[in-house]
Amino acid sequence: MTEVVRIVKQFQRGFEGQAWHGPALLELLNGVDARDAAARPIPSAHSIWEIVLHIAAWKGAGVRRLKGDRAELSDAEDWPSVAETTDEAWQNAKAGLTKIHQQLLEAIGRLDDPRLDEPIVEGLSTVYATLHGILQHDLYHAGQIAILKKALTAT
Repeated sequence: MTEVVRIVKQFQRGFEGQAWHGPALLELLNGVDARDAAARPIPSAHSIWEIVLHIAAWKGAGVRRLKGDRAELSDAEDWPSVAETTDEAWQNAKAGLTKIHQQLLEAIGRLDDPRLDEPIVEGLSTVYATLHGILQHDLYHAGQIAILKKALTAT
């Protein structure tokens, strides 16, 4: 098995399930409705919805960087605002996250192992470090979502 395949498998586990650490991102989002996704049970924290958009933004940046774009996100791109809090908008946000996740997996799958040691874009970290950073970012925010879900049930 190549290192690229191992990385893809780790992304799949962290996103879809069978993660070593506990619930994967999609597992955590199961049963979260639009009202709960937009809620702020911890007033100074981002909402689940905002976190989902933020994760998607950085997965998108990863795809762009693999194509040679520096993908330096503005504040608005980094933490997109939630404009509409309907059930349809929430379903669209989750679908967008899944779509960009698949695009990232496809982009990773086109790599060969030697590319992992090269800078993703000149002046930035290696492809290997960037990909692991994106995965770590996903899991960090998945933990925040887990805490927000617990806070929702406590209120």
